[in-house]
Amino acid sequence: MSWSDLSGSVLLSLLIGFGSIGAFALLLYAAGIVRYIPNDRVGVVEKLWSATGSVQSGLLALDGEAGFQPALRRGGFHFFTPFQYRVHIHPMVSVTQGKIGYVFARDGVDLPAGQTLASNAEVDDFLDVRSFLQHGGQKGPQRKVLREGTHVINPALFVVMTEEATYALNMDAHERSYYERMRGLLEERNAFSPVVIKEKSGTHDSDQLAVVTVQDGPALSRDELLAPDVGDAHNSFQEPERFLAAGGRRGRQERVLVEGTYYINRLFATVEFISKTIIPVGFVGVVVSYTGARGEDVSGSEYSHGELVNAGCRGVWREPLMPGKYAFNTYAGKIELVPTTNFVLMWKSGESGSSFDSNLREITLITKDAFEPQLPLSVVVHIDYRKAPMVVQRFGNVKQLVEQTLDPMVSSYFKNVSQTHTFIELIQSRSELQTNASRDMRERFLAYSLEFQEVLIGTPRPQAGDHKIEAIMAQLRDRQIAREQVETFAQKEIAANKQRELNEAEKRAEKQAELTASLVDISIKENHGAAAVKAAEKRRQEVEALAQGERYRQEAEGQGRAAAIRSVGEAEGAAIRAKSEALEGEGADKQLMQTVMLRLAEAFETARVPLVPQIQLGTPGGEGGNAFGTLLGLMTALKARELEGGSATVQPRT
Repeated sequence: MSWSDLSGSVLLSLLIGFGSIGAFALLLYAAGIVRYIPNDRVGVVEKLWSATGSVQSGLLALDGEAGFQPALRRGGFHFFTPFQYRVHIHPMVSVTQGKIGYVFARDGVDLPAGQTLASNAEVDDFLDVRSFLQHGGQKGPQRKVLREGTHVINPALFVVMTEEATYALNMDAHERSYYERMRGLLEERNAFSPVVIKEKSGTHDSDQLAVVTVQDGPALSRDELLAPDVGDAHNSFQEPERFLAAGGRRGRQERVLVEGTYYINRLFATVEFISKTIIPVGFVGVVVSYTGARGEDVSGSEYSHGELVNAGCRGVWREPLMPGKYAFNTYAGKIELVPTTNFVLMWKSGESGSSFDSNLREITLITKDAFEPQLPLSVVVHIDYRKAPMVVQRFGNVKQLVEQTLDPMVSSYFKNVSQTHTFIELIQSRSELQTNASRDMRERFLAYSLEFQEVLIGTPRPQAGDHKIEAIMAQLRDRQIAREQVETFAQKEIAANKQRELNEAEKRAEKQAELTASLVDISIKENHGAAAVKAAEKRRQEVEALAQGERYRQEAEGQGRAAAIRSVGEAEGAAIRAKSEALEGEGADKQLMQTVMLRLAEAFETARVPLVPQIQLGTPGGEGGNAFGTLLGLMTALKARELEGGSATVQPRT
């Protein structure tokens, strides 16, 4: 036999041998006698038939029945009874570093009504399927989550979702649709990543905190808005079983999460990010709590506008929060900021002195003389931080206090005042009005737990389209200009006088030599004059002495003559009195007759008239009208009166 024939026969023998081995291996594989499992995978054993029959209840065969077996096969060769087992090669569950895996049990005890997630209080080991099912493991989404690493979990019982993949075995269309919806929900909640709370962009003003809403557990009782805090046993909601065992309830939680990383099952609890509450300097925060037990009123008997309670109770807390940063759950209540520094309220359109007066406008007045100006003003207010809770309890917040109470009160006050003043008085007495307003409003503000500091009154101005007030203002300006002109003219006069004095001083300085000489001459003349004055004074004294002596002599003579005259006067007075007494009664008539006869005789003698006139005067047939006849008539009448014993009044005829 040639060498080539020998080589061919050997090659043929090898081919036949390898073929026989391959056919045998293929027979072994087809019969399921030998299976190889890679080391990075697991094998799920499915028993095709069994002398004890098929699984009667549940998904896995725990007692050797036909079906999926609870135990897994790891990497390597495994031998089975021919044609009795099928091995499903499946990858191990891998959870990425810093991520979360969610477990769903396809078999187990049904969840009771009201329970959202499967409890892991009794069984939480997903690696031991037999123990999980035999000790009451519940089907559905589990409360326990998987952390980073590789997990050997039977995919026939558990469906595990990670951010990258869903680990499951033999799902039908309906089951696959359900888990796709669950994946969408988890992605929506960013559930595969832990809750990370950190500062935003390095700015402290944007610090965050997380409000937790638990989706499982007993429901809240009536009138409860938030689930009360149950302490730290649950490790910030990362251990659901401990949370529920401590009495935790479903719903939004009063407790919040601050900076840190939290591996929270997002099917058990969701989170909402809010900002921390910052109370700036110059403010205090009054807490209005929506949750907590009913507290005792600590406001005191004199305060009748509501109750103040201690911290932790429902209502307005008596103690305000000081300036700082607080991890306050805004769902549990609100914090009303109350300024503790002076703040300004401006009644002026388009201007604001604080965040509380944006809706304030000028006050429309009606003056005594029927003008309707608008009055801008500013009021400086202070709130004692210890009284801030009272302000919030009574008014809700400072803005409502300003708009609902202070605005009507201040407007009413100035409207009442304006009705007692004319428009010009309102302008000219602004300082007095401001002083009175400060005094009057201080008491009113104290009634609202406020401290009034100062009121600043602006210049009244007309409303749109009102030109009468502008006319009054123009008159006042013209009047003031006239006053200023008068003052200006007076100052100019003073300046002119000063200028004249300056000119005189300059001229005097120019003529200083002549002025000095003239002053010397004046001094010499003044000395001569003084000597003459002294001589004249001496002569005057001599003359006065002579005059004084003469006056004494004249006074003595005058006094003598006055005494003589007084004696003569007294004598004449006595004679007159005697004559007067004599002239009373009959003596008077005789004296009158005697006097008349004497005067007539003197008249006839002086005039050389004959006693009996030669020419008869009078009317024809009447009585004689001459003097002699008159005299005879007078004498006859006197005589007749004497005879009758009476008196008669002589009526001479003319």
